[in-house]
Amino acid sequence: MRKIAYVFGLLAATGAGTYLIVYLYRWQWQRALICGVLLLVIEVMLLGLVMLGRLSRIEERLRDTDRRQRELDARHEDVLTRLREPAMAREETRFRWLEDPADRSYVFVPVLMIAGVVLSGLAWVVQKVASATAGPAEQRLAGRLSVLAAPDPAAPGDLEDLPAPGAGSGRRTARVTTATVLSVALVAALVVALADLTQTRPEEANEHQATSVLVQVDLRGPDVSPSRKALAAQQIWEGCRDSTSTPLRHAPLGDLGNGMFAGVVRPALTDHNLMRLRGCLEDATLERAHLTVVAVNDMESGDDSR
Repeated sequence: MRKIAYVFGLLAATGAGTYLIVYLYRWQWQRALICGVLLLVIEVMLLGLVMLGRLSRIEERLRDTDRRQRELDARHEDVLTRLREPAMAREETRFRWLEDPADRSYVFVPVLMIAGVVLSGLAWVVQKVASATAGPAEQRLAGRLSVLAAPDPAAPGDLEDLPAPGAGSGRRTARVTTATVLSVALVAALVVALADLTQTRPEEANEHQATSVLVQVDLRGPDVSPSRKALAAQQIWEGCRDSTSTPLRHAPLGDLGNGMFAGVVRPALTDHNLMRLRGCLEDATLERAHLTVVAVNDMESGDDSR
């Protein structure tokens, strides 16, 4: 599910970024702003998905580490128990001569009993000192030998689930290298394309006398009367008079009827200024009004031909 979200997020980010560049190239700032906000939201979503994936992998690693630590502690205790078994067996059979039949007669029984008590006391002291000093050594020895202990028979699939040493590292490196190369190539191509599109170049002056712009106004809402269309067209036209490098001081707008209007700009617009004017007119923010540039023609005095 997370991979599907990644794919849709990348596709949406690609579309938003593409239209952001297109609208910036067309000088349509409102649409570019919307695409930029959408791209930012998608990037935040993708960042959240990446962080969620990283946190999930960290949780899985912590659980795996805890499981392995419990297994290591169990092996440690098992090895420690096995190391202590001979000492415990020796303690159980320490004074076997006391278990002999009592019908036999001994020489110097009192002396032997006293000597036995003394020797038993000394042995007890030696055993306590030895057990007190040998405990840490046993712990260290058990810790060293626990890595060599056999795995728990109750979980026979643990060794099969473990990946082979070095398996997947080569493929992971190849994927990372391929993704890095593709990303660098894509960024370089994007930078070169943007540099070419945004490069400032000297424009040739338009030799014609004027430029005529034919526009159509569409309204939504209860009032779509011709007077309302004329007012909307005039507001949008006046708002775009300073969108070109040269302000449109001599640019009247005439009503042709049926929502069609014609504006005449003197002197004639260059290609770049015409692109800026078209982008401003079609990207107008007037409520419930949309303006479409139908045709653009360069004209001489008294001539409507291009």
